[in-house]
Amino acid sequence: MLKISSTLRLNRRYLLVHASERQVREAIIDYIGLLGWANASPVFIEHSQGLVVAVNRETVVNIRAAFALAAHDISVLAVSGTLKGIEKQLKKRKHIT
Repeated sequence: MLKISSTLRLNRRYLLVHASERQVREAIIDYIGLLGWANASPVFIEHSQGLVVAVNRETVVNIRAAFALAAHDISVLAVSGTLKGIEKQLKKRKHIT
């Protein structure tokens, strides 16, 4: 098996959202369509605080815009380049409040 070079690897950003997977899917497809869905290549991960959506780095702005324009209330709680970074952001917020 060949190793993928770092230039071909997908760089992802992880968005912690407060919504269901169905609501997130509908919002993305309604706003950026199927081609945008393919470019974003979202992956859904369950989290104790909500749902983590992993998307391609270049499409984060479009995904956030889709959440803002969605008929459902989809709020983005944290955005990070790693899953561990989301945990760090949540811990910082607990210490501040």
